[in-house]
Amino acid sequence: MNGAESGRSQLPPTTAVASDLSQALTDCFRPNVLNLATGDPGEGGKRQAAALDGSPPPLPQPPIVLVHGIFGFGKGKLGGLSYFAGAEKKDDHVLVPDLGSLTSIHDRARELFYYLKGGQVDYGEEHSRNFGHAQLGKIYERGHHPSWDEHHPVHFVGHSAGVQVARVLQQMLAEKVPPFPPSSSSSSTSLNQTCSLLQAFSGYDTSEDWVLSITSLSGAINGTIRTYYDGMRPGNGRTMKSICLLQLCRIGVTLFDWLDIAWLKNYYNFGFDHFEMGWRKTGVSGLAELLLGNTGPFATGDWILPDLTIEGSIKLNSGLRTFPNTFYFSYATKRTRKIFGLTVPSTILGIHPLLFLRVLQMCRWRFPRNASLPYKGYRDEDWEDNDGALNTISMTHPRLPIEHPSLLVVDDSTCLPLQPGIWYYKIIEADHIFFILNRERAGAQFDLMYDGIFQRCRKHMFRSRTPALCSESSQLLPQNFQTTQVGG
Repeated sequence: MNGAESGRSQLPPTTAVASDLSQALTDCFRPNVLNLATGDPGEGGKRQAAALDGSPPPLPQPPIVLVHGIFGFGKGKLGGLSYFAGAEKKDDHVLVPDLGSLTSIHDRARELFYYLKGGQVDYGEEHSRNFGHAQLGKIYERGHHPSWDEHHPVHFVGHSAGVQVARVLQQMLAEKVPPFPPSSSSSSTSLNQTCSLLQAFSGYDTSEDWVLSITSLSGAINGTIRTYYDGMRPGNGRTMKSICLLQLCRIGVTLFDWLDIAWLKNYYNFGFDHFEMGWRKTGVSGLAELLLGNTGPFATGDWILPDLTIEGSIKLNSGLRTFPNTFYFSYATKRTRKIFGLTVPSTILGIHPLLFLRVLQMCRWRFPRNASLPYKGYRDEDWEDNDGALNTISMTHPRLPIEHPSLLVVDDSTCLPLQPGIWYYKIIEADHIFFILNRERAGAQFDLMYDGIFQRCRKHMFRSRTPALCSESSQLLPQNFQTTQVGG
């Protein structure tokens, strides 16, 4: 470790975010002398070397797309602060899109497609009509991966709700729907059978093979009981309690969007521009309707929290598949342990101060007796282990409403080469924000985590006709929670 790195590692945790912000601002003004034309210091040198020796240029690596979670942000927001704490600098082909931080999984998936491919975001005619917002949104003059197709796929790495965004987008890429609604008339039925199928994204011949892999980092795959503590109604999963933390959030977000201050939205945006809640459109009377909960995303339910309840996740997952040609890997985090049969926080100093009480709360959660259980066979004790935001059982692999193929990984080397169509998962000791925002807090484990993710994407996730099976030492253990220690 050099002197600069040593000095930076000794910074107290409270200054870590400020340090990252300072570094980000410095990088913004540092010219890239290696390849000013493309902004890619590695690719320019590779192409020049290929031109000198007469060999063909190397094939481009599939981009790795980092998808942020709830209240998250992408590149260029919050003054250049990195949501992934600078992990995007570990590879030459990493994209960090800025999606709506509180918008629904569906809307974020649509935004992610056009961020990569380019064009104007189309939220879908039927969806937009049902939820009362504009069909068209932000325009990307040029996509960040315009050549995206099955021959030029992408790797998705999603944190928290970001993994569900990637899964929904892949399902949209795979879906084919009849161009006409079903009809009882024989002529219409015959016409439906002979017409070609349309894609979820008009004008694009998409397929699930546009996605090479999905990596979940503390992913909200099966929902979380945290949503009920914050104000969602158990047994319902779509509406909020009259008095709760989420109601305060709703009022604050509504005022933020109604004021519609351009420079503030450029700094950070909740993503509800397509609801057109600004004062120029709605006026004072419109603000009253928004605050009363009669209009807007919180009235229609087209925002992120309903998608993160157990009930909402079951509804979402019922339409999502695990595809046979896609690689899946999941890191499930936990900060709990058993003492005399009770689930308690596993440490005090190792849990972020903002999350310690949440870890303790979630350990003691009991589903209300007057509310219908979210699924048959639900048990409170299955949902006690958590990382302060999500339940560990939710993060391993899709379990609800049906369980997808999965494999517990204790040692990466025992399961190479990876096989597509299976959710490999590891359970590690960390809280929900251990690997984002503050690099110093995770220390060396930060580098081990992201180096492992990027190396897996580059070296072990590629399509072949005869995928190899994992070694017999690894067993299919969807319910066996073994953990790998990460962090102190």
